Amino acid sequence: MIYFAFRSLIRIFAVDMKKITNILKPLMPILAAAYGFGLIYVTALPLDGDNKNFANDLLSCLITLVCIILTFFLVKRVEPKWFTSASQFSLKVPKWPIIIGLLMIAPLWLVAEGYLVYGLTSLFHTVQLETVTYTTSELREDLIASIHAVLLAPVLEELCFRQMAISPFRRRGAQVAVCVVMAVLFGMLHVRNFPGAFLAAMAYGLVFIWSRNIWYGVALHAGHNLTATLLAIYCWLGLGDMQMAKIPVIFLTDAPVIVGSIVLAIGGVLLMQRYFTASGRRM
Repeated sequence: MIYFAFRSLIRIFAVDMKKITNILKPLMPILAAAYGFGLIYVTALPLDGDNKNFANDLLSCLITLVCIILTFFLVKRVEPKWFTSASQFSLKVPKWPIIIGLLMIAPLWLVAEGYLVYGLTSLFHTVQLETVTYTTSELREDLIASIHAVLLAPVLEELCFRQMAISPFRRRGAQVAVCVVMAVLFGMLHVRNFPGAFLAAMAYGLVFIWSRNIWYGVALHAGHNLTATLLAIYCWLGLGDMQMAKIPVIFLTDAPVIVGSIVLAIGGVLLMQRYFTASGRRM
């Protein structure tokens, strides 16, 4: 409604749509980030304060779902009318071998991210590590939060910080530049986990630019968060020995997890390669 009202005002005052588009285009990364920050703030309102319970978590999930629907409408119906280059990116959900393959690759990315952040942080100061432990109540809170972190947050964040920000730009160089800007802003959103969030945002953004499909990044993002939840269960059961730092947030997995993630990633790549070969497409 707001979009069509704005278009009507433009016609009434005979404003050149092309000039407005040219003005808005370089501002889209900042506008998309501001929009994303605003929605994430709204979705977190039910969780503000010490009164955390299942009802508040459910309300946060419902608000996030509404935000996803609104954002999906904007990037599918509104943005392509303002920026024709947005149509080069697909919103179609890929076939299941691709989704499953990306979910299988995600654990290795989580492991690699932890060691990358640890290595980079160690260049500047000594990282204080401690053994990861989980109480039953902490695990219960994480499992409830994971519903939002795995199923909803990746969709909303990828639509706002990748699709909405990058798709108005046609040239690959401009898309990569916007990807870097959005990675910095995405890292700022995660505060204590800035290095890890920055690296993750760069990975998701580059995958989006390569695949021309937002769901590739969503699958990796969801798989990353799902792996973190599974590792919490892994630690609670006492099956392994993981180390962590709090600022910045760093998780260093043990050898069995590293080996398992490599095996899973190889399986994911083979599954995707087999699908692309059978369908006559290139990875």
